[in-house]
Amino acid sequence: MKPTLLVLAAGMGSRYGGVKQIDSVGQNGECLLDFAAYDALKAGFGKVIYIIRKDIEKDFRERLFDRVARNMDAEYVFQSHESLLTEEQRRLSAARTKPWGTAHAVLCAEKQIHEPFAVINSDDYYGRSAFETLGRHLAALNNDSTEHAMVGYVLDKTMSRNGSVSRGVCTVKDGRLESIVENLKIYFEGDKVISEIDDKKIQLTGKETVSMNLFGFSPKVFEQFNEYWENFIKENVTAEKKEALLPVVAGDIIRTGRGSLKVYTSEESWFGMTYPEDREVVKSEIAKKITSGYYPEKLWEK
Repeated sequence: MKPTLLVLAAGMGSRYGGVKQIDSVGQNGECLLDFAAYDALKAGFGKVIYIIRKDIEKDFRERLFDRVARNMDAEYVFQSHESLLTEEQRRLSAARTKPWGTAHAVLCAEKQIHEPFAVINSDDYYGRSAFETLGRHLAALNNDSTEHAMVGYVLDKTMSRNGSVSRGVCTVKDGRLESIVENLKIYFEGDKVISEIDDKKIQLTGKETVSMNLFGFSPKVFEQFNEYWENFIKENVTAEKKEALLPVVAGDIIRTGRGSLKVYTSEESWFGMTYPEDREVVKSEIAKKITSGYYPEKLWEK
């Protein structure tokens, strides 16, 4: 059974200042997500599902989806702040305008997923080897397996010189995830790597294993997602900015003993579209990979 790739592409892009999911970075108008789909296809994934906002559907289709769908099995679903809510919850959360976060996004695609699947962000470059590694793990799972996985990255290879980033800092023991703590503000201060939590600065080594939201799950995991979401929305239904986060669910799986996550490590250097200044870096890195033959000059045949 070929695994599915689930792409979280409904973010607002507040720091970037635009719809970075479909911003052109390739030589023929390709987006960063074109390269992710291409790598996943080469790595043995059978399908890609995008989670998007309704308001970007037209541009999304014209600038990315229709092109990808001509080359592989692809579909998309919508996420909004009203998705999965009861009428009462919609009333109580009426002041909210943004989606509820990455864990909520995954749940929005539950009905479309019938096989083991990988999850990625829309604005991060992961590298083909990461898809190959995770694809092999997922292809060996059955739908009731609790042997999930993630690909971790070295922290200082995933940071931007243009501002802070959010990363899940992982504790790994015997090749498995022991804990994951979401650090919402990590940045360079000179050559130091600083994590700021509750206005307190903590210096990190930069060599920590971090999550870039590259997870692999069997469909069994939706039991945990639904349980987490029900508890989250009860406590936060009136919150305008609080988000249900994917790494928190991953941590809950470990904490409750309801599954495990094997940690694969990638030495790939990250690049991505967090800030407007990052776009030129991404274009340059993609151009280098084309020049080296890693990608063809024309990514898709049609």
